[in-house]
Amino acid sequence: MPQTYHSKIYVTLRPSVLDPAGTAVRSGLLQLGYPSVEQVRIGKYIELTLAAENEQEASAQLDQICHQLLANTVIENYRFEIVAKE
Repeated sequence: MPQTYHSKIYVTLRPSVLDPAGTAVRSGLLQLGYPSVEQVRIGKYIELTLAAENEQEASAQLDQICHQLLANTVIENYRFEIVAKE
């Protein structure tokens, strides 16, 4: 019987990719009086629940989902955490 898994997925730009949104936020923070902010990078956070026979299968499914849809692997990295729901 499949187990339900809850996952937290983080998608971020690769370090070599410019982040204009992050640069704009940093500029705004500097204007607001936060000179200690050195860098801002903007990414995506996604929560997803899925059913799988075991954690290994859930991880394989999540890897495919991220690679095929949630992340543009040319310019983005992704990582995820999986927790079995009780």
